[in-house]
Amino acid sequence: MAKKVTIFGAGLVVKPMVDYLAKHGYDIVIASRTLSKAEKLAAPHLNATAKQFLSDDEQAMEEFIKASDLVVSLLPATYHVKVAKKCIEFKIDMVTTSYISPEMRALDQQAKDAGIIILNEIGVDPGIDHMSAMKIFHHVENGGGKIVSFMSYCGGLPAPEANTNPLGYKFSWAPKGVLKAAGNGARFMRDGKVIEVEGKDLFRNYWFVDVEDAGTLEAYPNRDSMGYIDLYGLKHLKTMYRGTFRNISHCDTCYIMSQMGFYKEDEIFDNLEGTVKEFILTKMLKMEKDKCLKTILMEKYNLPETSVILKKFAWLGFFDDTPVPIEKGGAVDVLTAIMLDKMSYEEGERDLLVLHHQFIAEYPNKTQKITSTMIDYGIPNGDTSMARTVSLPAAIGVHMILEGKINIKGVHMPILPDIYNPVLEELEKLDIKVVERFY
Repeated sequence: MAKKVTIFGAGLVVKPMVDYLAKHGYDIVIASRTLSKAEKLAAPHLNATAKQFLSDDEQAMEEFIKASDLVVSLLPATYHVKVAKKCIEFKIDMVTTSYISPEMRALDQQAKDAGIIILNEIGVDPGIDHMSAMKIFHHVENGGGKIVSFMSYCGGLPAPEANTNPLGYKFSWAPKGVLKAAGNGARFMRDGKVIEVEGKDLFRNYWFVDVEDAGTLEAYPNRDSMGYIDLYGLKHLKTMYRGTFRNISHCDTCYIMSQMGFYKEDEIFDNLEGTVKEFILTKMLKMEKDKCLKTILMEKYNLPETSVILKKFAWLGFFDDTPVPIEKGGAVDVLTAIMLDKMSYEEGERDLLVLHHQFIAEYPNKTQKITSTMIDYGIPNGDTSMARTVSLPAAIGVHMILEGKINIKGVHMPILPDIYNPVLEELEKLDIKVVERFY
């Protein structure tokens, strides 16, 4: 009898997972608030079923979990711990692509006692980044060396031919998630010094990185890098940095947006009407609606009239009579709606995902620079690279757990050779390849 996998969520990255698991003969239930999305994912497969599921329906969650051999949570991250506790209660293995939160980590012993694994961070970032990095860490360690510098970058971008808007970005996953992350602070270590960056200053801390076969990209810090020193077992590090890739001039634009208050969620407005320009003036800047927004921004942020940032704002509709696209929400919701309308992928366009590690390894007789790079393109009129690289590692993890090839219990991320080696090998068969270079 086929084993049963329940996938909570039917968002932008779920399809490749459904296709992979269906091909491997599992009975799949896709449980989603929006039934039509789940039905579309299930339709091509005789062994996939769509069910409606509201995340706050605890009883329904229990019924789905009890009927499963393994549960995948691709819900918003705030629900993962809730799902995990139910999986522990009913002794059902669980997989998710999200970061391990402190609350999730605290469930480690309970998961071990229940005899289950809760495998987290098995997407692309986090996920393929961990696995490809651990492969090099262990290679250096086994060769008698030590890692003294590790800088890791990842970013989802439009493919060059699809880079058709002035912001150099399009949304291949939840837009609000992208924008909310723009308000996060960050922490990293460079040359032995720990550097802390407040959320408001995130986009002032960027530099350029040259990536072979991908060109020059901007990089800014991604959350707290310091916790990974112990997780990766790197005792000799002087530099530890995890960053996000974007196209050139992204950071300066986002910094001004941050200063304007676009990433705030603490103020929600009802009955929105009028223009975007009026919303920015009256609700965000607390000024009269007949002021000249462009002049105010030039003076407030010292921008010349020819500034590329102002040109981007004009393209977004900040200075004309573009109507506010939503009736209720905060500044981040308004920006999300504007960007989703103007910065979504067109039919047939490809996205691009670039993952790039830079290592410095010290051996008794030499110092070596190593890079590990994944450049992956979406399939025209098919799956995006973001969807493939997020959900296929997780799908492979599901398959390995249900086949008994992953036997460890507790809360884990994919940093053990018994996990990362077979996952990376299977990804390569699916044309998702990491290229290592030793200098």
